[in-house]
Amino acid sequence: MALFSEKNAQSQLDAEAEKVNRADLEALLERQRAIEEKVKSSGKLNRFSADIKLMFSMIQDYWKGNYRDVPWKSIAAIVGALLYVMNPLDFIPDLILGIGFVDDVGVVALCLKLVESDLHQYAAWKEHREESEQATQAN
Repeated sequence: MALFSEKNAQSQLDAEAEKVNRADLEALLERQRAIEEKVKSSGKLNRFSADIKLMFSMIQDYWKGNYRDVPWKSIAAIVGALLYVMNPLDFIPDLILGIGFVDDVGVVALCLKLVESDLHQYAAWKEHREESEQATQAN
């Protein structure tokens, strides 16, 4: 039997996403640096660094009202997953050497699977916006 299955990850992600509200978005953005540092320092989570940065970028643009072409359930899933990563006493406590981040990896991986198309659409929007800004500055 797996220590932490996709079913466990789905259960944890659903539980976190159901609790998310606008205040959680603000709190998460305030803790962005701490979460990114935790991800970098964890070998298992480090492979998600680029995805997590993109998630934070999308949440920031959503928070500021710059990007709203994403369902709330995707925002809630991302916020829930990132808050889960920040919790050291989750399903498998992070303090347990060797396996403490297995559940965090599972929750982030499942979240990415669920919001993949929304992240791709956001990344395309962001790239187009940056190109437009560069073209405007060049003129």
